[in-house]
Amino acid sequence: CARAAEPIALGNADAGCELPALERQLIGALQGGLALEARPFATLAARVGLAEEAVIACIARWVDEGLIRRFGVVVRHHELGLEANAMCVWDVPDAEVSALGRRLAQEAAVTLCYRRSRVRPDWPYNLFCMIHGSAREEVLAARADLAVRLGLDRHPHAVLFSCRRFKQTGARYLDAKDLAHV
Repeated sequence: CARAAEPIALGNADAGCELPALERQLIGALQGGLALEARPFATLAARVGLAEEAVIACIARWVDEGLIRRFGVVVRHHELGLEANAMCVWDVPDAEVSALGRRLAQEAAVTLCYRRSRVRPDWPYNLFCMIHGSAREEVLAARADLAVRLGLDRHPHAVLFSCRRFKQTGARYLDAKDLAHV
């Protein structure tokens, strides 16, 4: 996407990141999500009046520049019939956590896997994964299988089932005020 005149600040003005109006329009459309179809960037391009190739090139540049760090999926598990979900956590030695996390992330039962810093003494865990299922028993069985096969339970651990649903959204970079100027 070509750089245009009239840049605006992205998010916090102190961040020092400015985007031209055309790129701001693309960010606004992108933060609304991608269509679940064969060519989602073509649909996005049509929404903002650009060629599909220009949209892909612009997003690739943003990734290279660090403006976009990753693309992710918001799983609306209840709509898929998955009524039970648990965050499974372990306190894994720092020297092992990356390798174990990579293995865990490749498991079919795991929908989300990441590493976080410990907050001792209250929260000693540094490896997290989410497992969804149609019932608690299914989630616990999947977790037990993973724990045995990957040797996870030799580390301190906990299983935290969700008891309440919150609205799930992707990242928002421009608010309604910013989008009003597009």
